Amino acid sequence: MSTQMSFLPKIDRKETQRRVEETLETARIYNQIGFVRREMSNTPSYEPRFHGLTNKTGAPAEECATWNVDTEERLRILTERVERAVSRLSKKQRAIITKRYLEDETATDYGIWPELGLSERQYYREKSTAFYKLAFMLRLEVYKKEETA
Repeated sequence: MSTQMSFLPKIDRKETQRRVEETLETARIYNQIGFVRREMSNTPSYEPRFHGLTNKTGAPAEECATWNVDTEERLRILTERVERAVSRLSKKQRAIITKRYLEDETATDYGIWPELGLSERQYYREKSTAFYKLAFMLRLEVYKKEETA
């Protein structure tokens, strides 16, 4: 019995799944409620501050505006990438991911597989394959560190 040597790196399945789930949740929240802008809080302090000059000027309004614009654009692009990746999945896989992660945050696996007419085993097999595909399409895969002897 010979074992074949693999040159492909091993994937950290748990960490990869965590990253995919986190990305899907971010896309769901953005689609449901949109982007919540950060507001600048400008509370004056009436106590004297005794410190040396730092030669730095604060620009809280500009920093807040920049953060809002950059973050909203990043979320919009991420959501579009997720939608494009999910649309490339098979019909069953797309239904699983959409119902479980993109529509209702209270959805559970046990409520979805009977609704889709799948056996529990078939549901988890399709879900696992969908996660694997999404991880690579969205470049979220995490590789295990190679152990050196």
